[in-house]
Amino acid sequence: MDFAQIIAPIQADFEALNQEIFTSLESKVPLIRQIGEYIISSGGKRLRPIVSLLAARAVGYSDNDHVRIAAVVEFLHTSTLLHDDVVDNSHMRRSKPTANDRWGNAAPVLVGDFLLSRAFQLITSLENIALLKALSNATIVIAEGEVLQLTNIGNVDLSEATYFDIIHHKTAQMFETAAELGALLGGGTPEQVEALKTFALELGIAFQLVDDALDYACDAATMGKNLGDDLQEGKMTLPLIRIYQTGSDDHRETIKTLIKKAQADDLQDDDVATILDLVKSAKAIEYTLEKAKEATVKAKAALEVLPASDYTTALAQLADLALARQV
Repeated sequence: MDFAQIIAPIQADFEALNQEIFTSLESKVPLIRQIGEYIISSGGKRLRPIVSLLAARAVGYSDNDHVRIAAVVEFLHTSTLLHDDVVDNSHMRRSKPTANDRWGNAAPVLVGDFLLSRAFQLITSLENIALLKALSNATIVIAEGEVLQLTNIGNVDLSEATYFDIIHHKTAQMFETAAELGALLGGGTPEQVEALKTFALELGIAFQLVDDALDYACDAATMGKNLGDDLQEGKMTLPLIRIYQTGSDDHRETIKTLIKKAQADDLQDDDVATILDLVKSAKAIEYTLEKAKEATVKAKAALEVLPASDYTTALAQLADLALARQV
């Protein structure tokens, strides 16, 4: 699937978005722009702001303020990436060293704060209280998701329901808010706004599920991070949860042991190999991907409320793209 073809209906909007992003990174403090440009230019596809652009156009919006909304979404997302990498002590993102790997922890955290503040500055310039409410609610939900995940690091008894609650908060909420902001600005009906929120929520869930499957199914060059990173951070994602809930006592003991070693920063290469073999033999990757497929079906079904257009077609193709990443 060609990504350029998906965004063709909003190509001019996308180019304007990139201009808006880099213009809005301006600061009297050079390091802010340096770190901001470093992470924003590091290879992401801008999926979340693209959802905003498409959502606005899908409900008939014909002006240009949706570009600013999309920049707001990108800054919110980027601020969470900077903070996440510090919390997780990550050293690689999108096949490049993380900002905290290059500049230490303090500067990326502060630049993340700057980007979040700039997002609110941009959205308040539109003088639309509904947009401000949606963004404010999103920042709370996302922060709750991050803390919920943090408090469950090393929890081998994490349920599938709680796992889905975490990814709803910390990943899918960003997609949902991207669609909501675009649809609200675009003047969508309440039914259209809810449909686009549902679409984006399910898209975000699918995206995270595939990401969690890929963590156990491909190499660092493909993912832009190390294989088994979630395990090494002590995170119970769906592949491990599935094994722990349905596997043998020996399987559960293996997971308990390796999660404890991960928390003690004592995980060895052969430990990672052991869990990768276990995940593959238990077909936990296939189970996770099936859940992702179910989410994309729900996402595309939600679009049926909207009038058919190149924009709704592109949104549906984004859902297909979430599943098409290499496993």
